[in-house]
Amino acid sequence: MGPRSRERRAAAVQSTNDSSALSKSSLAARGYVQDAFAALLVPGAARRAPLIHRGYYVRARAVRHCVRAFLKGACAFPGARRAQILSLGAGSDSLYFRFKTAGHLAVAAVWEVDFPDVARRKAERIRDTPELLALTGPFQSWDPTSTLCFESSDYRILGLDLRQLQRLDQALAAAGLDAAAPTLLLAEAVLTYLEPADAAALIAWAAQRFSSAIFVIYEQMRPHDAFGQFMQQHFRQLNSPLHGLDHFPDVEAQQQRFLQAGWTACIAMDMNEFYRCFLPAEERRRMENLEPFDEFEEWHLKCAHYFILAASRGDAVSQTLVFPPSEAFPRIDPASPLGVFPASVVTSDRQGPDLKRYGHASVLLSPGIILSAGGFGEQEGRHCRVSKFHVFSRYCDFEWKGSQICSWGTGAQWDGRLYHTMTRLSDTQVLVLGGRLSPVTPALGILQLRFFKSNESNNTEDLNVAITKAGPEEDSTLSCWRHSTTEVSYENQKYLFVYGGRSVAEPVLSDWHFLHVGTMAWVRIPVEGEVPEGRHSHSACSWQGGALIAGGLGASEEPLSSVLFLKPVSCGFLWESIVIQPPITPRYSHTAHVVNGKLLLVGGVWIHSSSVPGVTVIDLSAGLSFEYQIDTACVPWPLMLHNHTSILLPEEHQLLLLGGGGNCFSFGTYFNPHTVTLDLSSLSARQ
Repeated sequence: MGPRSRERRAAAVQSTNDSSALSKSSLAARGYVQDAFAALLVPGAARRAPLIHRGYYVRARAVRHCVRAFLKGACAFPGARRAQILSLGAGSDSLYFRFKTAGHLAVAAVWEVDFPDVARRKAERIRDTPELLALTGPFQSWDPTSTLCFESSDYRILGLDLRQLQRLDQALAAAGLDAAAPTLLLAEAVLTYLEPADAAALIAWAAQRFSSAIFVIYEQMRPHDAFGQFMQQHFRQLNSPLHGLDHFPDVEAQQQRFLQAGWTACIAMDMNEFYRCFLPAEERRRMENLEPFDEFEEWHLKCAHYFILAASRGDAVSQTLVFPPSEAFPRIDPASPLGVFPASVVTSDRQGPDLKRYGHASVLLSPGIILSAGGFGEQEGRHCRVSKFHVFSRYCDFEWKGSQICSWGTGAQWDGRLYHTMTRLSDTQVLVLGGRLSPVTPALGILQLRFFKSNESNNTEDLNVAITKAGPEEDSTLSCWRHSTTEVSYENQKYLFVYGGRSVAEPVLSDWHFLHVGTMAWVRIPVEGEVPEGRHSHSACSWQGGALIAGGLGASEEPLSSVLFLKPVSCGFLWESIVIQPPITPRYSHTAHVVNGKLLLVGGVWIHSSSVPGVTVIDLSAGLSFEYQIDTACVPWPLMLHNHTSILLPEEHQLLLLGGGGNCFSFGTYFNPHTVTLDLSSLSARQ
């Protein structure tokens, strides 16, 4: 890389500090953390989305946890040397001011290093802000030729390039950093922006330089799955690519990276594990209730792609347990795959508009026609709640064509709902239940869609849809979303069993309702057995006149592994729990189908395993589960299998995957660009 390229890359990395600083300021303004100084250290203000707030919250809490553990141990460190915190790539972070205000720096001092421009700007802002100077105390006059941009009795800011280790070493020594004193090195999303050789040299330098130290880093991992690929693409577009992820793709590789560089102990975990193990349940509930939120998949995926690591060396800090052992977050890895389901893109020259959306619903109207409606996606060149219906029709044995249609007439209009359900009543009629317009606005009322052709042609582009409201005019029975709707039978009558979900008032629901299809009336049917724990984003399938419920997200936003059967009995229904061996990995936001007595759980999100969810096949008669990988070698783009829908084509031994994706943290919104088919023939061969 030439000098100009390195300069441009450095400028791009520096710009990530400005964005991060605004996010931290927004985080404090919304009450996620107590930080009166974030806004003082960054010009301007911006209100971030709740998903961004959550991501920065868990980052802030993880770093605070590590610093507090070090400072707590500092009180017990042998000898009279003052403990030291060395923050590498500190940017506009307010760590010094927060810990000084809380009285935690009585036994420690802080050194910060960042690019010269960043360090100078921060030093100038401190000198110009009385509230900050009140904490730093008297400071030395600044020499513009010096790398030391700010100096007080317990706080120093240096402007240096971390790639120039000899200059760094000399400047830190000149600034009073004691190589023999207990030292905490902190690097938040810093090493990943360095070339691998530069990062390795920095890690080895720190191990050699400090005889008693803890090195804490927070950064990205898991670059190869769909979310990881999209994450990497985002940073490449910012001209600040993530280096070294191929060499250190997971926590195990990161631990070995430090151990091989001279650190004697190392522990690392993803942010899902930190959140569950090291934040009290009461604090998690407080955070989860600060803002309306409904992006659980992306929250868990973001946390699965970032980690916190603490490496240590030296006797003085060996007893500092930054992350004491915990059993609160067991790893539940799926069994080794029994087989593979090949995936391929459904394409043709006549395919028509793509189905780019998530949070929608899909239904098989007739053997050759699939309807998708609602959700959030691309429409007319912008991202929005989708108002057009998407019809996918087969026009020859293996080719499908997509078209978009709008509602017809002066009746009810599509209201832009998402996370609803759709149920086929006939070849021309579909029932829509529940959904939301926003995390604080449910989509009320039952909608009935009726399809008809404007002429005698067989072209699906000539389809029209009329929307009418079904059921009582002021029906508020169903004001939930992320629920399930399943067709069941009772006394030879057809009912729709609506279960679970979430609402404005309740983050998770455990109740259910029966809708009589013939009269469109809610009815009471006796249900016996132990009431399952509430859930949303689960799957539900009709089976033997009842309903199979699998997985979901439960209370405290914890994925579930249970498989339940609403079993028909003479007096109504009975809840039964199906014992599965081996137990399935807890998951949610998946889809499900029953094929020849086997329950297929497709895709979804899980947090207790570092692998990517494929297809779990459960033999319902034997109670045995098997794992199948999805082979995406023939899919030329990241395939995100959450918030998607799927349609089973049993005669063809195929499963169509439609839509899917999500709002991927600060990396942007991703939509699967084309429909994908899974070849299930290997499953049929095992019958």
